[in-house]
Parts: sequence; structure tokens; C-alpha cells
Amino acid sequence: MTFADNYDFDILKNEAEKLVIDELGRQLDAYPRPICKCNECVVDMAAMALNMVKPLYRVSLLGTQYASRAMSETAYARALKQAVIQAVEKVRKNPSHD
Repeated sequence: MTFADNYDFDILKNEAEKLVIDELGRQLDAYPRPICKCNECVVDMAAMALNMVKPLYRVSLLGTQYASRAMSETAYARALKQAVIQAVEKVRKNPSHD
């Protein structure tokens, strides 16, 4: 039995994932130029943006409220939007496929 088998790590969630995915969807819907929206490119964009923002981990519903408050803070919202913009542009210029 491993260490992880003794605990329920499925309840550990990064709320920033949902926030990044929502923002990525908004930005791609409004993107002014043709852009690849294949699964590989979109997931690459999300991963890249997530690596640029502060994670918002939670293990309870109270954590969800914390994440909502963080998103309402102007600095976090701006950082998240900027991270998504940078990720979209980087993957657009350098997709990981032909």
C-alpha cells in the first residue's frame, strides 16, 4: 500500500483550473484571427496559463468561496487574463503539431 492509498486526494482541487478554462473559452470565442482549436493546442494553452498564475487549491466548499473572492480581486483577475493571453499567443505561434 502506498502513501496516497491512505488518503482521499480526489478532494484536492485547483480552482484556478476552472477560472483559466472559463477565461480561455471567452478569449478564444472572441479571438480576431484564425487559430487552431484542436484538443492538443487548447490543452497546451490551459496548461501554460496555469503555470503562470497562482494556484487556488481547495479541499472544501469554503475553498470555492475563497477562489471566487480571489477572482474578484482585480490583481488576480488581471494576472489570470494576461496569463491566458500570453499562452494563446505562444501556442498560436508555436503549435506542438504540424
